[in-house]
Amino acid sequence: MEKKVVFSKVSEKDVTRAIVSEFTQQFSEYVESDVIIVGGGPSGLMAGRELAGKGLKVLIIERNNYLGGGFWIGGYLMNKVTVRAPAQEILSELQIPYKEFMEGLYVADGPHACSKLIAAACDAGIKIANMTIFEDLVLREENRVAGVVVNWTPVGALPREITCVDPVALETKIVIDSTGHDACVVRKLEERGLIKTAGYGAMWVEQSEDLVVEHTSEAHPGLIVIGMAVSTTFALPRMGPTFGAMLLSGKRGAEIALEKLK
Repeated sequence: MEKKVVFSKVSEKDVTRAIVSEFTQQFSEYVESDVIIVGGGPSGLMAGRELAGKGLKVLIIERNNYLGGGFWIGGYLMNKVTVRAPAQEILSELQIPYKEFMEGLYVADGPHACSKLIAAACDAGIKIANMTIFEDLVLREENRVAGVVVNWTPVGALPREITCVDPVALETKIVIDSTGHDACVVRKLEERGLIKTAGYGAMWVEQSEDLVVEHTSEAHPGLIVIGMAVSTTFALPRMGPTFGAMLLSGKRGAEIALEKLK
């Protein structure tokens, strides 16, 4: 006879207390961190994995209730993702199954690839603030970026007459803009007249991927741009539904952050 499963005696208040206690403890701890990554897409996750793996305190801010950006769904809602050589080396490193479609072009299942990347970043030690939207920057002497101002994402959907919900600020040594084409952090600096962008160009895969990795850099003191935010910042072509440069740009951005933090 099959043994009956009996769960431990835990009430609703205990479940609620566990969630509230652990969330507030983590949030309080990450009010100050080494690196805040705004945007939890493939480049942000890759950068987070690299940095947390080096023992740094890393928080990823993500406005959605999920991670991975377009890495999960691929192009045109067909959840296969492509990478061009040499980015398949990252897939191998993350133990993501893939196949060679043609010389230099590799294909993987988006959900599997994305899940592996999220797990790798979490295993390395990143922490995540979901449904949290970037609103503004904390600036210090000589307009150096020193943190971010955030709020709950749903606050923006409330009627204007009841949206008096003040944001909070999180301090950090380095901010990484991984918000894709929107380049939200860079745009906020542009609003303040501290940087000038020209927006991303038309699609040109062969040019875009090389240029995105090449231009991954510190765009302003305290702010590193990675992924498609690089295209917007430096007027580079867009790359479409291929993700090798996202992964390699994330890795490169982490290297730059480590150099800056030495």
